[in-house]
Amino acid sequence: MLNRTEKDERQYLHEILKKLKLAYQAIDQKISDYANAIQETKKYIWENLAQMDQAEKAVNRIAVHETIDFGEKAIVQKQKIAKLMDSPYFGRIDFRENDKIQEVPFYIGVHSFGEESGDKVLIYDWRAPVSSMFYDFEIGKAYYTAPMGRICGDICLKRQYKIKNSHMEYMLESALNIGDDVLQKELSRTSDEKMKNIVATIQREQNSIIRNERSEILIIQGVAGSGKTSIALHRVAFLLYRFKEKLTSKDILIISPNKVFSDYISNVLPELGEEEIMEMSMEEFATDEFAGRLDFQSFNQQVADLMRLEDSRAIERIRYKATLDFVRDLNSYLEKANTGYFSPRDICIENINISKEYLMLSFIVLKRIPVKKRLEKIAKDIIENKKTNNGKRMKSTIAKKVKTAVLKMFKFKDALSLYKNFYDHIEKPELFQLIQNDKLEYADVFPYIYTKMFFEGLETGFKHVRHLLVDEMQDYTPIQYEVIKKLFNCKMTILGDSFQSVNPHSASSLEILKSVFGDADCMELRNSYRSTIEITNFAQKIKSNSKLVPIQRHGEEPTIRNCATLENQSEEIKHLINDYLKSCYNSLGILCKTQEHAAEIYKQVKDKYNDVFLLDFDSTEIKEGIIITTAHMAKGLEFDQVIVPYVCSSTYYTDLDRSMLYVACTRAMHRLDLTYCGELTHFL
Repeated sequence: MLNRTEKDERQYLHEILKKLKLAYQAIDQKISDYANAIQETKKYIWENLAQMDQAEKAVNRIAVHETIDFGEKAIVQKQKIAKLMDSPYFGRIDFRENDKIQEVPFYIGVHSFGEESGDKVLIYDWRAPVSSMFYDFEIGKAYYTAPMGRICGDICLKRQYKIKNSHMEYMLESALNIGDDVLQKELSRTSDEKMKNIVATIQREQNSIIRNERSEILIIQGVAGSGKTSIALHRVAFLLYRFKEKLTSKDILIISPNKVFSDYISNVLPELGEEEIMEMSMEEFATDEFAGRLDFQSFNQQVADLMRLEDSRAIERIRYKATLDFVRDLNSYLEKANTGYFSPRDICIENINISKEYLMLSFIVLKRIPVKKRLEKIAKDIIENKKTNNGKRMKSTIAKKVKTAVLKMFKFKDALSLYKNFYDHIEKPELFQLIQNDKLEYADVFPYIYTKMFFEGLETGFKHVRHLLVDEMQDYTPIQYEVIKKLFNCKMTILGDSFQSVNPHSASSLEILKSVFGDADCMELRNSYRSTIEITNFAQKIKSNSKLVPIQRHGEEPTIRNCATLENQSEEIKHLINDYLKSCYNSLGILCKTQEHAAEIYKQVKDKYNDVFLLDFDSTEIKEGIIITTAHMAKGLEFDQVIVPYVCSSTYYTDLDRSMLYVACTRAMHRLDLTYCGELTHFL
């Protein structure tokens, strides 16, 4: 056996590091040579430009571009080797194929690395087919799927390592499920300000999601702390590796809830050696679609308004527009409008005569084209093909009258009036309300866009997208998913947790998603890795999720601190901050129900402590230190320690408040403290 003892392993690590250092120096020299070659070629071109013909100029330009391309690839390779020099590998399996006498060791790391000659691979990329056995099997029978088919055999040895700054902190013989020891060590560590890769601790159920190649649409329902966003990003990295000839990071788009969350996850793919992927929010798309012609309430404003005042009529409007019945009702209405709202009349303009029968037939024949484009095409065809009695083309003044006459034959002149009429059609006009007479409620934004697609069509800029990630799936309604389906004709990974909706009045459950995407594959992540048992049990009392399975990691019991006055609560929060500053923790989140509460606490503590940051809906990045924000903004984030203030009955009392409190508490990894004055909320 290669490297039987820990001493042997440490010596082997030393040898690998030497090889990596040599490779780093060689590629560094190569990059320098490329840079010199580019400068020499540019100098030659400049000095001899007058004597060169077009062919020689082209040859030299191509040479420069090719050298730049080689140099850029070398820089990427240099970055990967630098990462390996810090931590070359995290796992090892010794695998003996059936009918073979000798087992072969496979060291597994973030990237692959081999001898200069290419004869021997020293480190295998975690995404390589053979590496899948590290995640899926223990010692004993195992297999992996290679390009030539399934390779079966036995795992004879399995080890896990923690190597940091080129130093082996520990090595474990692993005859148990991966992570029993390493996972506990990693989960006990403190958090960073940004999400990190988890290649060393990927669990079996997570690995099956990451390596799923077959699903056109994959829905991931994951409990709080299950790592679903991280798993989705590792899935992207795997697909980029697996289909490197067909798929690039430019072909992938993530729909994320806000800029802070986008910043929080921005490290993961670069850590895995891939470029960052494009991201946008649904509201950014809506803003582009409205193009300043209409103003609309944002999702954040909707949630904030509901928390400020529980308007039963607004809730009724939101709830209806978040149902599958609403989608069916709207589709039925638009199907009726497709022909029922076109009333052709004979056109008799000077010596141009068009019968209403011809117009109706043209309208029906073009049924699959959006209404406005259909009307414009009918008018255009008449203008181009209809001649006057003396065989001449019609004059522009007459053509304009013909077009106007055709456009007026549809009952509504624009998508908004067509959409507003829907509520008269279903005899519920009260379900459509503008804010201050000129602003759409958020619940109407995507139904209107869906109607606009029917009426005007859509010039989509997303044809290049070949894989779409939708995060926080529970916060999007069925009609929003109908819009997404029209926008993106590609593979999708959709992930979230119905228990973590920031607006339960419009939350989408897994069952609703299955109805919208009938052919989707669904996978559930039930193990929660983020919080200690004590924090998880505490959160479960607020909002019980019977499917959640906590990892057995213990810590402090959460505390609920009763304060006599608001001033006392402010002092208690400062006391908790002082505890944090004395601890080994790296991150503290003070998570409030409202932005007003967050701003008040920020005002109380900002002058006393350094590195205190207030996050609001306009924030674009997350910083290391003390973060003060709302539970809504903190969704998807995690902190070593969390403080939840104002947990009184006057603050947390509605179903929406219960969701916010659950989200706030489930952000905590190691410590959770809650404060209040007055009467404690009945959720606690």
